[in-house]
Amino acid sequence: MSMLPRLKPKTFYYLVMEVAIVRPGPIVGDMVHPYLRRRNGEEQVTYPSEELRDVFERTLGVPLFQEQVMRLAIVAAGYSPGEADQLRRSMAAWKRHGGLEPHQIRLRQGMLERGYREEFAARIFEQIKGFGSYGFPESHAASFALLTYASCWLKCHEQSAYACALINSWPMGFYSPDQVLQDARRHGVEIRPVDVTVSDWDCTLEALDRRLPALRMGLRMVRGLAEAVGRRIEVEREAKSFGDVGDLCLRAELDHKARELLAEADALKNLAGHRHAARWEIAAVQQPLPLFAQEPDEKPVSIPEPSVVENMHADYARTGTTLGPHPMSLLRTQLKKMRAKSSQDLREMGDCNHVTVIGIVTGRQRPSTASGVTFVTLEDEFGMTNVIVWKDLAEQYRSALVHSKLLQVKGKLEDQEGVVHLIAGHLQDRSDLLKGLDVRSRNFY
Repeated sequence: MSMLPRLKPKTFYYLVMEVAIVRPGPIVGDMVHPYLRRRNGEEQVTYPSEELRDVFERTLGVPLFQEQVMRLAIVAAGYSPGEADQLRRSMAAWKRHGGLEPHQIRLRQGMLERGYREEFAARIFEQIKGFGSYGFPESHAASFALLTYASCWLKCHEQSAYACALINSWPMGFYSPDQVLQDARRHGVEIRPVDVTVSDWDCTLEALDRRLPALRMGLRMVRGLAEAVGRRIEVEREAKSFGDVGDLCLRAELDHKARELLAEADALKNLAGHRHAARWEIAAVQQPLPLFAQEPDEKPVSIPEPSVVENMHADYARTGTTLGPHPMSLLRTQLKKMRAKSSQDLREMGDCNHVTVIGIVTGRQRPSTASGVTFVTLEDEFGMTNVIVWKDLAEQYRSALVHSKLLQVKGKLEDQEGVVHLIAGHLQDRSDLLKGLDVRSRNFY
């Protein structure tokens, strides 16, 4: 996401190169920034020799693929094809088993004998070591690029189907179902709630008059509900529509746990009304009939509807998302008094040395190649904010970084070619503002 605005791919092969370059190997080998500078005309494209121009011309003089490293060894250091393949094997295994040292001597001597400079030979070997951190063969990168192109096309033109498929594939992927659904809503997709009278186990699409179909949340979204229970509900409903909550519980053989889960998820709304009424209905099913039998002249029990905040808490607790107001929108007035900016504000600010942001923590990443840097994703009602936390700061504010559900970040805003990052200078846990809301992050350490 950070690379796309900088690379601005115009052809399919640009995607192939992007897949290869956003990998630990090229990053460790210091290939990313030289390639981008050359790609954007900020640095002259040079080649150590005309022989190597043929090897590196399509990647602007920067080795991105394993095949290029093998070809370089043949052309510049006198390797045979078999020896070059052995170099490839050694690159892949050197961090676990070593074995690159003989190649360092051989590559250096071969390059020097053919007129290449010592500096070039040393730099090439460092890049080769980088490929040990997962460098890509070109064919592999091309396969991933094809998936990338297809995914981007679906995300752009078939937003509903794309979101639906991602959620049904959970836990595959980087984003949680809540993030996928919130993004789809921001892009105009109608999201419909879990409902035992229409929901299958998986999320499905429902036709609308307009172009994008609606996304119906499936029973799989109900935390704790067994798939076997969801499938029984599907089968029984297909045979005959459910008349009421008692009919559902009897025919789908719902035990106490399943009834409670469905009521808490508001999946019984079309049979019983709101959550509180549904809880009353399932209690009636569980008790002997005479206790709840209603006299002919007895008035129906009036049960108050849950508040917006109660619904939001129940939604997150049972389905991990909400179709009501985003939690941050309910806090926005309070956040403005604290001078906290939204993600929408940040996109319009440009570079700024002093900015405060408060958002729900949806992801934490600390890649092994990032020298202890932690990348945090904050979400609000308008979108995402990417936060960079340097190693020393992460250690200083470890508790807030690791445990916060709602995180306040004060720092420096950087906007480079449309890519906005917040460089953290101070972290504070503000989870108290959520009042126990059950929001969860995905952490990749």
